[in-house]
Amino acid sequence: MTPRHCILIGAPVDSGQRRPGCLMGPAAYRVAGIAPALSALGHTVEDRGDLAPAPLAPVTCPNAAVHALPETVAWTRALAAATEAAMAGGVPIVMGGDHSLGLGVGAGLAAHAQKAGRPLFLLWLDAHSDFHTPLTTQSGNLHGTPVAYMAGRPGFDAFPPFPAPLPAENICLFGIRSVDPAEHAALLDHDIAPVDMRALDERGVVAPLREFLDRVRAADGLLHVSLDVDFLDPSIAPAVGTTVPGGTTFREAHLVMELLHESGLVSSLDLVELNPFLDERGRTARLMVDLVASLMGRKVFDRPTRSFA
Repeated sequence: MTPRHCILIGAPVDSGQRRPGCLMGPAAYRVAGIAPALSALGHTVEDRGDLAPAPLAPVTCPNAAVHALPETVAWTRALAAATEAAMAGGVPIVMGGDHSLGLGVGAGLAAHAQKAGRPLFLLWLDAHSDFHTPLTTQSGNLHGTPVAYMAGRPGFDAFPPFPAPLPAENICLFGIRSVDPAEHAALLDHDIAPVDMRALDERGVVAPLREFLDRVRAADGLLHVSLDVDFLDPSIAPAVGTTVPGGTTFREAHLVMELLHESGLVSSLDLVELNPFLDERGRTARLMVDLVASLMGRKVFDRPTRSFA
């Protein structure tokens, strides 16, 4: 395994949804031992601390349901700059924070990829497709919009223009099991076919994931992995405000991570929607750290035995 330089970036973003607590996520990952876990695998770790949002600007949206728009735009600007800068020095691992941080992370990665002359690919490990726009969301929660922003859907006039929208074949929505009718119609319009839990039940996780990774490799692409807590079944990962039954199991999730590591293609990662206030003695945070370790090289037979407590 080639050691890598991991750059930890805390993103205590809580503006993309209405249930407080995600802002505590970066601290929970640190307490759960993300840096020691990476160091034990031979990687170097640089913790750049927690970001603060850019100054608020007066922005508006015709959709009255949208809330915290100025705050989310401010976070998007700050995260785009920080992520693009980190890509020049190693593997950014953005610790969130709700999934609206994907707006800024995606923009920063796309700007870097454009300058590097390489295509950006997105692996979205999530129960939701997050394909609404500020104009179509009924909840007004902007954590449901990042994939639409990255795909170039209209309706993001309040946000910085996305540097280079991703074509449909560069987006893999993996483990999806909760999609609004309007999102489903928009996904069809953009020729994006989610790898939903029905597909995973029928085919397993290996075949569809390897097919996507083969596309990334053939294009010499940069691969960003966005890992939402609700990708996991709530029975093993309760610390999320958007639980959907029927998520991936412990073994399936670790298999995904090990396949990603073996591919050697992952260039950036974000960890989102952890709400430590909803956790049970830190079990979700510890599981997420274990998954990061698998992604960065820990094998199944290296996993230590330990008590639940």
